[in-house]
Formats: sequence, structure tokens, C-alpha cells
Amino acid sequence: MAGVDRSSSIVEYFGGEAGYRCGYCKNVTGNLSHGMWAHSMTVQDYQDLIDRGWRRSGKYVYKPIMNQTCCPQYTIRCRPLHFQPSKSHKKVLKKMLKFLAKGDSPKVAGDEEPMDSHREDAVACSFVLKNESDISQSELKPLNVEETERVETEDNAEEELKKEVESEPPQTCADKDSAGSSERSDSAKLVHATPKPGKGADLSKPPCRKAKAIRKERKLHKLLQNQTHTLEGSPSQVEPQVLHSQNSKSKANQPKSIEDFIFVSLPDDAAHQLEFTRFLCDSPLEAENPPSGPDCGYGSFHQQYWLDGKIIAVGVIDVLPYCVSSVYLYYDPDYTFLSLGVYSALREIAFTRQLHEKASELCYYYMGFYIHSCPKMRYKGQYRPSDLLCPETYVWVPIEQCLPTLEHSKYCRFNQDLKAVDEGCIKELGQVRVLHKRTVMPYSVYKKRRKGPSDETSVQQYASLVGQTCSERMLLFRS
Repeated sequence: MAGVDRSSSIVEYFGGEAGYRCGYCKNVTGNLSHGMWAHSMTVQDYQDLIDRGWRRSGKYVYKPIMNQTCCPQYTIRCRPLHFQPSKSHKKVLKKMLKFLAKGDSPKVAGDEEPMDSHREDAVACSFVLKNESDISQSELKPLNVEETERVETEDNAEEELKKEVESEPPQTCADKDSAGSSERSDSAKLVHATPKPGKGADLSKPPCRKAKAIRKERKLHKLLQNQTHTLEGSPSQVEPQVLHSQNSKSKANQPKSIEDFIFVSLPDDAAHQLEFTRFLCDSPLEAENPPSGPDCGYGSFHQQYWLDGKIIAVGVIDVLPYCVSSVYLYYDPDYTFLSLGVYSALREIAFTRQLHEKASELCYYYMGFYIHSCPKMRYKGQYRPSDLLCPETYVWVPIEQCLPTLEHSKYCRFNQDLKAVDEGCIKELGQVRVLHKRTVMPYSVYKKRRKGPSDETSVQQYASLVGQTCSERMLLFRS
């Protein structure tokens, strides 16, 4: 037995089988989840918890009862290192560029992905909005914008490309990234399913390749063959010429990344200026700054978006050992036309890539929950490649493999290996760490000292939900 270690997480488990109102399907008592209050929590413990389906709202940490709740909520993560923005994502980025460069602001927002920013969650993490005078110029990081001429050129090129694509049938290719998750079940098979009318793109199929890119690739291949044939017998001359041609062509054919839209030069006559600041914020997560971690350290942050000195949005994120976890977003409704929910998500994906350069293990972007039974919440599946967490074995499975089964049943076990079990399940209840009267002890000791009715059922449930590792590391408060 020992005193409380300041570096330990302290939680109070509530159980929580009673149903309450669902914010998605509006069922009055259909939303079921387990919950606990985090008095304090280490970033490693929270990382391990979200990898078992938990999620925080302020200091309240909850886990949906997946096989009983009305709208099952599956933890979803994107793989930023392989992420390529979709056509709709590029549309949002270009819209922001045009607004900043020329002041263009469409009256109607258009087809936007919904904001994952529930107002009842926002209350849980309070903060004070600062005026521009309260922020030093060194804190403001300009969000540069591409030159106006370049934006207009891209739009013209897109129109030309559309005409060319119409003259040729679209072609598809295998999605290499969908096989990138090393944690999925080996027996899992990819199955395609045709989407129902009105439900958007078929995420189980790989994205189409542009006809223009395919034609360029064919021309390059033909050019290389001709060069090799012409210069045959002069190997010393063939290699540099071929490589030069190949490099220039491949660079031209390479699709634009998020960074190509975000980190660009700001014209002198830009109509607006968007600046970006980041601050540590109050949360149950204990801030850490180890030498091997990212420069900003680990913990909870407010990412503030300033437009011409006025704050228009605040994103709340958790920077954890293996990921950036998006919590929620506040935004000014006057700027809905900028699709700030989508834009902030793309910014956070780019930020994850930046952090990965210093902390190599930090390579995922967690987007909260994917709710297939709620069509308006399916947009998260468009950030590809992405994985869903199996609610029974807690392994990650590419979303393309999960969608066909979700079309038939709102609750699914994604791991198709029927023999697979939860490897992190509780094995020894007596080893659960308990905090009782400011003293840390194993549950086996606390159980003997406890007076009154047994609480073993509640402790067993808690340990099975948080897993063996967290149950032996976190402190379960007992009165």
C-alpha cells in the first residue's frame, strides 16, 4: 500500500445502464452507455481507453453499450500519412482560398458535411475568448493563402479536365491504403456493397482515377520505351535522360496534398487574413512534455482561428502518444459558408503529420465516433484511409470491410476471426488498483477491509471495460 502518485489517473466509475435521450435518432431512452468521472488522467491512459471505445466530454468519460444502444457509435481513426483529400475536401480548401484572396463569399453554404460540435459538450470545457489586443504578434501564426492567379488557373484546369473525363469512361484501381492496417484480422475479407439511393458515395469501393492522369501515365510509358530503343547501346546516356523525364512527369502527375492548399504564399492585396493560435486548455488530461514527444507536448489544446483579428472558430483537440484526437468545435454561425467543420478537420490532419515528424509513433487522427445508423454522421468515412474499432476484440479494421455488414445490422463485430477474443481483458480482479481513504491498494486488500454490501460486480464491470492494463495503472476511487 502507498500514497497517491500525482502521475496516476484517478477515476470514479458510475456504471450507467439507465437509458437517456439520443441526440441522433431522438429516442427518449435509447442511448445507453457506461461512464466514469476523471478527476485526473494521464495521456497514456486516455490513449489506451479510446483504443477500447471510450471517449471524453470534458471530465466525463463514457463508453456506449454497443449491442444495446439505439445508435451504435464506432470509434474511427484516419491514417494521415496516407491521406489524400477528396474532391469535396479540395472544394472546401479552394473556397477558403478564394475567400481569403478575393473576398468571395457564397450566399449559400452548399453541400457541406455536418459539424460534429454538440453544444451540450461544449459547456464541459470552458474558456475565455481573447480579444486581438490580448494576443501578442508572436503567438499569431499566419495561415497563408495561394495567389489569386493560381487559384483561378486551377479552376480553369478543373473545367477542362471535366470535359476530357466526359469523353472517356472512368477507370478504377486497387486501394493500396486499405490494406495498410497491421492490426486487422488476417481472415478479414473485403466485400463490396452497392449503396442505397440517396446515401452518398459507396465507401466500400476505391476512388476513381482521373482519365487525364491515366493518359499521362500511358504517354510517359511510351516515351520511356522510345527513348530506351533510340539510345540502345549507350547505357550511360539512357539512364539520366529517362530519369529526368520520369521525375518531371511524376511530379506533375502527383495529386495535391492538404499542405499544398494551406501552406502557400499570401498575396499582398489579399482581402482577408486568417491566423492560427494554439493554447493548452483545462481538461482532466495531465500535460506532459517529454524530450521524445512533439514540440507542443501532450495534453488538451484549443486551436483558435482568427479572421482579420476576430475569432471565428475554436477547435478542441487532445494530443496523445499515438494520435491527435478531435474533441469538438465551436464556430461563428456567420461563417457557416466556409464549411469550418471540414476545414478544421483537414487542418488537424495536416497538424498530425507535422507532429509525426518529431514523434514518429504519433501517426493517427481520431475523429470520435462513426455512426452508420445516422446518415448525416457517415461523412467521417470520407476521410480515407480510415479504420473502425471492433467492439468485441478491439482491433482496427479498414472501414471498407465494415460497411457491407453495417448495411445489414447496426451492431457488428468487425473482426471476422470468430476465435479472436479481447486480448486486453481483465485476468486478475484482485490486481485492480483502488484509492481508498487516500491510500492506494490492490482490490484484493480493499475487499477485505470494505464494510457493507459487496461491490465486486461493479468493480468487475469497470475492469472488463477499461481492460487489464488500465485497471492496474489507474486508481479507482472508493469511498
